[in-house]
Amino acid sequence: MGQNHELSKKIYNKKLISKISKKIKLLGLSSNLDPIDFLNMRFIFSIMVFITLLFICKYGYVVAPIGTFVFYKLFEYFMLDDKIKKRSSKLEGEAIQFFEVLTLSLDAGRNLEDAINVTVSNVNGDLSLEFKEVMREVKFGKSLTEALVDMEENIPSININNIVLSLTQTDLYGTSIIANMYEQIDYMREKRKMEVKSQISKIPIKISVISVLFFVPLILLIILAPVILSYLG
Repeated sequence: MGQNHELSKKIYNKKLISKISKKIKLLGLSSNLDPIDFLNMRFIFSIMVFITLLFICKYGYVVAPIGTFVFYKLFEYFMLDDKIKKRSSKLEGEAIQFFEVLTLSLDAGRNLEDAINVTVSNVNGDLSLEFKEVMREVKFGKSLTEALVDMEENIPSININNIVLSLTQTDLYGTSIIANMYEQIDYMREKRKMEVKSQISKIPIKISVISVLFFVPLILLIILAPVILSYLG
């Protein structure tokens, strides 16, 4: 296995491996996907798609390259990009409650490290797990600032990383960020409301599309069925 990985590292561009590694980190701590395994899997499946299309399609020599290219692009999207996007939305939903508790703890006079410990003990979710990992790293000798900076690589949300950046500055310089935290929490809450409103506004359009694709043909079939049957009779 180790030899295969070393060989694959020579085949794939370092920049490509680095890009995939960064995306895998954004999937969170629960992801155990290896960048080399991902690239090998995409390569093997792409070959299988190419061979399959080449032999089952009438114009396989045309369809196979196009189909393989589309599969190659969509594989990364569905395996990484789409999951990262969904995780970003989920984390931002959790962030409001998490940072509210954290800010209240800071406002009560606790230092940042104690405030994080209190928050992760009382709030569940993926974001809480990320901060638990931060505290675990601090326990084993890493500074809080270093652990927070490293955590940013696992967070696919600019809004959350902006707050984490504020926390690192607080840890470094001892400045108070309570007012700034409340402002950022309010911003995230308003952003969340706008996203929900946007999703609600899309519902009538989705219903219209479904109606056109399914219900309208069904109604036409019911109306025209007697005419068709009489004609056939």
